Amino acid sequence: MKPPKTFYIALGSNEGNRLNLLQAAVEMIYLEIGDVHQVSGVYETPAWGFEGNAFYNACMKISTRFSAEKVLQKLLETETSLGRSREEGKGYQNRKIDLDIILQQDKLIHTEKLRVPHPEMQNRKFVLVPLAEIAAKEIHPFFKRSIAQLLNETEDISEITLLPEKLELPGKKYRFVNCNYIAIEGNIGAGKTSLSTMISQDLNAKLILERFKDNPFLPKFYEDKNRYAFPLEMSFLADRYQQLSDDLAQYDLFSDFIVSDYDVFKSLIFARITLQEDEYLLYHKLFSIMYKELVKPDLYIYLYQNTERLLENIKMRGRDYEQNIQPEYLVEINKSYLNFIKSQRDMRVQIIEISDLDFVNNRRDYLNILDEIDKQLNEK
Repeated sequence: MKPPKTFYIALGSNEGNRLNLLQAAVEMIYLEIGDVHQVSGVYETPAWGFEGNAFYNACMKISTRFSAEKVLQKLLETETSLGRSREEGKGYQNRKIDLDIILQQDKLIHTEKLRVPHPEMQNRKFVLVPLAEIAAKEIHPFFKRSIAQLLNETEDISEITLLPEKLELPGKKYRFVNCNYIAIEGNIGAGKTSLSTMISQDLNAKLILERFKDNPFLPKFYEDKNRYAFPLEMSFLADRYQQLSDDLAQYDLFSDFIVSDYDVFKSLIFARITLQEDEYLLYHKLFSIMYKELVKPDLYIYLYQNTERLLENIKMRGRDYEQNIQPEYLVEINKSYLNFIKSQRDMRVQIIEISDLDFVNNRRDYLNILDEIDKQLNEK
């Protein structure tokens, strides 16, 4: 999961309720594209390149995991939903809303549909003034000049007026301050690693990821379960115990909380399914000794996804050793997790149904999950 990238977006409107349209665009960008970190003041400027009403203009700083091409697509969809209609071949026109990518950090993009930085930004005061308000020190990757320098050097002498009206920063600021440690669990392919990573990146959390890729027994297990089940489960237990003991004992002063994509109890859940009875009894004794010493999560989240979606996800991510996983195995894992959850009396547990969600590619789904977690943590 790649970390979010920073984009600067220019907003303009010269038809309808200009301020309301700018605010609606800011809110839709938050819901569809990414977090909004800063919004400039609103400036009134004359129409550029044609006779028309004066524009309201602003700039905003956002972070998103989407590519520049996907951001452009979503901006065009936002324009359409807010009533903009494009008439080809007519040049500059009055418009209810105009949204442009101005910068993407230090990236240079030149495709048939997209050029970043915007090729005319250095010549347009209505872009440079609000952009300099929130990004004066950002360096233009082609001109190698700061935004403040480009504003000082521009030949555009258009009048530009700062208005008293303000645009509001949208969205809820999730902090999850009522917990120190969240464990996110789920079946194979449920997306627990993706969600844990996204939360850690967006909410300043220390991330603990299971080191399953380093386990030499995992590919062998899927080829011969009877032979490799016990060494697989023992190696997983030892590694999970060591990792959680080390990481949970050292809270990061620069992080607000810890989020992991597993809880050590999954060792017992999988062992119950994969081991023979005598092996499981021995395993259970060792597990019980270790489990007593580990810090328990303040919130245990189980991502529930139906078997059909799990199989689709497993196929999509393309790990060779997982491609022969049978649906019955996934059903049994899910039953074991739910039985564990039902047995818990002292642990705060939350089941989140995600069978119909795509929180990686659909930001609204992701925000809905954050809302559910926030609500759970704030319940008395």
